Amino acid sequence: MPTLLILMIVGAIGYAFWDASRAAAERATELGRNACQAADVQWLDQSVHATGLRLCRLPSGWLGFERSFRFDYSYDGVERHSGRMVLRGRQLVSFVGPATARVSTLQPRTEEAEDI
Repeated sequence: MPTLLILMIVGAIGYAFWDASRAAAERATELGRNACQAADVQWLDQSVHATGLRLCRLPSGWLGFERSFRFDYSYDGVERHSGRMVLRGRQLVSFVGPATARVSTLQPRTEEAEDI
């Protein structure tokens, strides 16, 4: 086999891996941003960070990659919290992050106390 052909095949495989990694990172960014908006928290750094990669079997039966991502968020703009998500292909498998926002009703204060 000519050397140029081998280099082209290796280059195509490298490009396919890079493209799939970027697509997974964009999907994780979208999921992290949406989760922070739904929980009404501040999404910090506007990005996700890849923390892990492993080989796994996809639901279709083919071998694929399971990628782990980390992102940061803040409830009050001061403290930083880390969230984590795992994608298997494009499918979200695991998510640890901000809880959804809860709205509670406040009871009005009464200045007069009743005698019992």
